[in-house]
Amino acid sequence: MVFFVVGALSSCREKVIDPVVSDTEVNNWIYDNMTTWYYWDDKLPPNPNRSLAPSPFFESLLYTYNATLRPDGDRFSWIQENADELKASLSGESKTTGMDFRLVRYSGSNDIFGIVLYTLPGSPAAQAGFRRGDFFTQINGQKLNSSNYYSLLYNNDKKSFTMGSVDGSGNIVSTSQVREVTPVVFQEDPVFFDTLFVRGSKRIGYVVYHQFIPGPNGGTTKTYDQKLDNIFAKYKSENINELIIDFRYNGGGYVSSAVNLASLIAKGVTANEVFAYKEWNKTITPELEKEYGKEFFADKFVAKPQNVGGNLSRVFVLTSSRTASASELLINGLKPYMNVLTVGATTTGKNVGSITLSDDKKRIKWGIQPIVSKSFNSQRKSDYSAGFQPNYEQSEGFVLYPYGDTRDPLLGTALAQIIGTQNGRRGLEDTEPVVRAGQEVGSSVDRKAGGANMFYELPK
Repeated sequence: MVFFVVGALSSCREKVIDPVVSDTEVNNWIYDNMTTWYYWDDKLPPNPNRSLAPSPFFESLLYTYNATLRPDGDRFSWIQENADELKASLSGESKTTGMDFRLVRYSGSNDIFGIVLYTLPGSPAAQAGFRRGDFFTQINGQKLNSSNYYSLLYNNDKKSFTMGSVDGSGNIVSTSQVREVTPVVFQEDPVFFDTLFVRGSKRIGYVVYHQFIPGPNGGTTKTYDQKLDNIFAKYKSENINELIIDFRYNGGGYVSSAVNLASLIAKGVTANEVFAYKEWNKTITPELEKEYGKEFFADKFVAKPQNVGGNLSRVFVLTSSRTASASELLINGLKPYMNVLTVGATTTGKNVGSITLSDDKKRIKWGIQPIVSKSFNSQRKSDYSAGFQPNYEQSEGFVLYPYGDTRDPLLGTALAQIIGTQNGRRGLEDTEPVVRAGQEVGSSVDRKAGGANMFYELPK
């Protein structure tokens, strides 16, 4: 979750800073804000080394997670040199090819191949012909391996991708096909796909949602929230009685969008019911209560005419290890009101939220995104710091099908549970190609701005 804060509360005003700003002055600004807002403000070092550059200085302040020493510690706060770029990226705007992918080792090797997870419509990658499920093996004629993949993939240069395919032995091999893409500044639409399945008496809505973003580039127009509203209005007119939400690549985003989506789904709720509570540190809590009242600490559902909860007794959520933050907030927030069943893998386990802090005078260009709160559902439960374990464990594998294709293992498993068949994918496993692969190295999804983060916005 993220809040944007460009000024502080009336009792927390920032000092006037000279136009030429030294690292020490930036560090003073960082420390002042952290002592006010940081969730673990009581763990801040009393005498930090202010001679450090801003980024390592910020890192030195964090109550960093350690499985043994600090299992309750911070895994998610970060700093960025340009606050404006930070804000834009949190709203889905970034310089990108428009393609997200997973990276996997070849079995018994340090060489790596990539699998395209999805491409953004209209992006350079989509225009070059990339599609979900494509394989690639080389960048600019160089084979990907554990030593070079980062420098080859994660830059803003033009790239030539050598495509791959599955041979008769299940190995990913290079082909003669090469696709070229050049990253551009691009705005992602997170409401990626929706459809309706009709199986006998079951009318099943399916929505793929990649990030909780209300609208483009931090603007006031809630384009993407409204797009979801329209989808659920359609579902309501179609009388759906089952729902599948695909969060497998959704690392979080804005709490306001989580409230919006939850209000479209939850059964029997009104604007009086609590979706989630927020707990802040003891320093800022009385200031927030004075400024906004006690109601500030509870996010309530919104009355939505498009709500489909009246026809639902449960909702299926497709998850992976990258499902985090606002996605988990929605799962936790819906649990008191309906049965939430997860299909896939254990989620990240992020029950804390952050805000964006920047200098409203624009003298300091840095932006910081510290963790400032912990979230609870209406029953005051927040017991998912280790993630939500799936009700139905399933991997999407290495052969990826288009969204909405029932051969997809996660979607197929959810549909099988809804329809009541013992195995909705029976017989498909025998015809699918087998890919020989080792461990996953990582994914571009992990590098998204605010990845696995949950953002708040303070009331205007």
